[in-house]
Amino acid sequence: MSQEFHAIRRLPPYVFAEVNAMKARARAVGDDIIDFGMGNPDFATPAHIVDKLSETVRDPRTHRYSESRGIKGLRRAISAYYARRFNVDIDPESEAVVTIGSKEGLANLASAITSPGDVILVPNPSYPIHQFGFIIAGAAVRNIPVRPDEAFLAALERAVKHSVPRPTAVVLNYPNNPTAELASLDFYAEVVDFCRRHEIYILSDLAYAEIYFDCPPPPSILQVPGARDIAVEFTSMSKTYSMPGWRIGFACGNQRLIGALARVKSYVDYGAFTPIQVAASAALNGDQSCVVETREHYRARRDVLISGLRHAGWDVPAPPATMFAWAPIPAAFAHLGSLEFAKMVLQEAKVAVSPGIGFGEHGDGHVRFALVENQQRTRQALRNIRSFLARYHNVIERSEEKATAAE
Repeated sequence: MSQEFHAIRRLPPYVFAEVNAMKARARAVGDDIIDFGMGNPDFATPAHIVDKLSETVRDPRTHRYSESRGIKGLRRAISAYYARRFNVDIDPESEAVVTIGSKEGLANLASAITSPGDVILVPNPSYPIHQFGFIIAGAAVRNIPVRPDEAFLAALERAVKHSVPRPTAVVLNYPNNPTAELASLDFYAEVVDFCRRHEIYILSDLAYAEIYFDCPPPPSILQVPGARDIAVEFTSMSKTYSMPGWRIGFACGNQRLIGALARVKSYVDYGAFTPIQVAASAALNGDQSCVVETREHYRARRDVLISGLRHAGWDVPAPPATMFAWAPIPAAFAHLGSLEFAKMVLQEAKVAVSPGIGFGEHGDGHVRFALVENQQRTRQALRNIRSFLARYHNVIERSEEKATAAE
């Protein structure tokens, strides 16, 4: 049968796949690729969390189906985290649900609340699931700016005025992936006020709440009075506790949205493996010095990377939060676009970065570095990049010759 599936037709080819294929080919012939491409934390999960998993998994009672909504102990730990960190009271029974990573939670909530043709407001650039979770669910996505300022608020006004039907929801993500933008409580308060007046749900992605450097601890939108009337917030254990492969996160907030997510999950999964949920409870309830250590490791890597890039002649802003640096493409290469530039850096400097176009068309002037290589490897990458930039005229000429020959 030759017909295409409707949902798949709406998904463009994954931009990162081309760079990943190049990485694989380079490594197959023995090249040492220093990889800043995927935001895949390389630190070991703290020992006390692993120990709790090991202890729990020996109990055969934990090998059975779990609860799709999450075990009570973990939902209580989530509530305690919100009280401790944000001074927000979360009802673990009606305002919290455990997810198999925040990505799954966002996608399943999109499925739960979206009808075909609904309009969803998503910043551009943004993490791909923010947009494509809703596209898979049949929505029409309208892009708005990512920077939390007057332009963002003006875009909300235009969207309400010109969208048919009116927007159902808006997605927020601060600290932001990929740009590292931060939002203040004052900004959140303005968005909450606007969305309450216009009956628009807010989906906030707070995955990087604990990875911050030169700023106060990032706030939660649920700190704003009245936010729980319309807002739900997703958080991940992946970055905070170096647990990416464990696939565990949670959502908190508006009871109706949490209930919708829980209902969909009751049909599509039985919840994360119980020992993982018990270990996640131990992470949230236990000694938080591991979080401070992780944050300082990322700060040190950031400082080495940003200083080295500037020394090489590439002026990249130091991210105040997240594990990413959002790097403007140097002027000499701007005409290439982010995908071709990322491929060139991979080929010429043996360094992998993520092309900004993978996060939306407005990201095409940038590439993203993930702080997932240690300082020694980062310094090696910087030497390679410095050498590459020093000979960039020859590199560009060769690239253009290859493009001409391929036409």
